[in-house]
Amino acid sequence: MPYRIAGIDVHKKMLAVVVSDVEIESEFLFERRMFGSNPEQLRLLAAWLLEQEAEEVVMESTAQYWRPVWETLERYWKPLREKREGAKRRSGTLHLAQAQSNRGRRGRKRDFVDAERLVKRLVSRELTLSFVPDAEQRLWRTVARRKYQLTRDRVRLQNQLESLLEEAHIKLSSFVSDLLGASARRMLKALAEGETNPAALAVLADKQLRATPEQLCDALGACTDLKPVYRRLLKMMLEQLQFLEQQISQLDQEMASLLSQHEDAVRRLAEVPGLGVDSAQQIIAEVGPTATTFPSGKHLSSWLAPALVTRRVGESIRATDLPMATATCGVFSTRRPTPQSRPKEASSRLSIAARYRASGTRKPSGPLPIGSVG
Repeated sequence: MPYRIAGIDVHKKMLAVVVSDVEIESEFLFERRMFGSNPEQLRLLAAWLLEQEAEEVVMESTAQYWRPVWETLERYWKPLREKREGAKRRSGTLHLAQAQSNRGRRGRKRDFVDAERLVKRLVSRELTLSFVPDAEQRLWRTVARRKYQLTRDRVRLQNQLESLLEEAHIKLSSFVSDLLGASARRMLKALAEGETNPAALAVLADKQLRATPEQLCDALGACTDLKPVYRRLLKMMLEQLQFLEQQISQLDQEMASLLSQHEDAVRRLAEVPGLGVDSAQQIIAEVGPTATTFPSGKHLSSWLAPALVTRRVGESIRATDLPMATATCGVFSTRRPTPQSRPKEASSRLSIAARYRASGTRKPSGPLPIGSVG
């Protein structure tokens, strides 16, 4: 009985799609077709794959252009292949291949050839497949990663603020540990609004501040002849900082709403020493509330890549980051079984330990902590 697999070479405006029966002894015979990337064309793609009776689909992770393709097939193609009569175990499976593992020979790029190579390397277990969670968890990821980006922007803005103050000879950071604390903000806001008296600025500090009024007056002494352009730049930074903090607060509420059904998991994870609510939410958004996709702690630790691997280069020994492992459908490997070995699928897949042996690296001796995430 034929078993057909489709390969999709993803571009921004077009898709090169091929389908072939992979359970034949001779060369694969591919059906080729080109589709656009707009919603209507993607629905036509799903209908064409149903018509071609494609059991599995593999696509390349090209930037973010694969996401609409994946979500359309997940909605219009996958359920129909999984629920049809006579469906096989892996019918309706979507695979996302890392682009590096589908790299061809140097030369001119050919779209259909790249799509055909995806199918061939999927069957021969030569692709590195990425872990793609369900639609709900992908939404968690989007919100969590956006919050993380805004938090980094806030830190970057704080560093720029300190640099501006140093350039203006305002040595406030030498006496205030938190430049964005309540006392510092009151002084900086008054400075941005045109205050020229150091003593008036020093009075705005909290009484519990360790710095004395004399020290603060000395640090703020340059405000008497501060150029107006510095005051305007300072005001812009403070307004931008306020805007970032408002957005971070909104995303906090959004994450709390999205993870409302998993409050217990967030609370338990936040109790781990070194973690908090933010870190717990980020971990759950990345690996799921129960991490059932990961068979063991070793698999999870390998995918998170918090460990170091010792590599020998000539006479020197270097410690480098552990490359992030990949997962697909809950089973971790860089390769997949051929259709002929499908009944022994679980045992034929390369384990994470086999991957280390194959690549010449040392397997970790045990599960590693995940506290570094978040």
